[in-house]
Amino acid sequence: MELDIKTLDNGNAGTATLPDEIFATAPRADIMARVVHWQLAKRRAGTHKVKGMGEVSGTTKKPYKQKGTGSARQGSLRAPQFRTGGAVHGPVVRDHGYDLPKKVRRLGLISALSQKAKDGKLIVLDSTDGVSKTAELAAKLKVLGWSSALIVDGASINEAFGRAARNLPKIDVLPTIGANVYDILNHDVLAITRAGVEGLKERLA
Repeated sequence: MELDIKTLDNGNAGTATLPDEIFATAPRADIMARVVHWQLAKRRAGTHKVKGMGEVSGTTKKPYKQKGTGSARQGSLRAPQFRTGGAVHGPVVRDHGYDLPKKVRRLGLISALSQKAKDGKLIVLDSTDGVSKTAELAAKLKVLGWSSALIVDGASINEAFGRAARNLPKIDVLPTIGANVYDILNHDVLAITRAGVEGLKERLA
C-alpha cells in the first residue's frame, strides 16, 4: 500500500510503500483483545495483600473450653468470625502475568497496525527532527489536528523531541521496539517515522 509522507509542518515529503502483509491484513479483534489482556495482566503490580488467620496478631490459646459453656465451640480468637481475626481467601502477593505465544503477539501487533490503516488513522512522518520545545510541538500538532497520537520513531527516539512531547497530554513517543497493541489502540492517530517503518518491517519480518 502507498501512503503520503507528512512532515510536522503539515507538508508533503513524497510517498512511502508499506508492506501489505503488515499494514493491510484483515484485523483480528479477538487476537488484539487477547494481546491487550496479556499486556494489562503483565503490568499489574500484584502487591495486594491481607493477613490470613495464621498472620494476624493474637493469642493461640483456646478461648474457652470445648463443652459446657452453652456457646458455640471456638478454637482461636484469630478465626475470621472474630473482629480481630484473619481474612478468608483474601488477596496475596502474586504475579498476574502469563505466557502468550510469540505468534499471537506478532499477529496482534499486525492487526493493530492494519486496523489503524483501515480507519485512515495511520500517518507516515518524515522525521521528528527540528522540534525541541513543547509549545512549538503543541502548535504543530494543533495544525495537524492530532489531539491523541502515538508517534513511533526508529531504534531510539529523538531525545529533544521526546522531551518536547513529554508534557503533552495523550501524546506519546515510543521507539520501534516499544510499539505495542495497547498503546496503538489507546490513541486516535498512529504516526510512524520513516525509520520506524523500517524498524517495524525488520521486527515483524
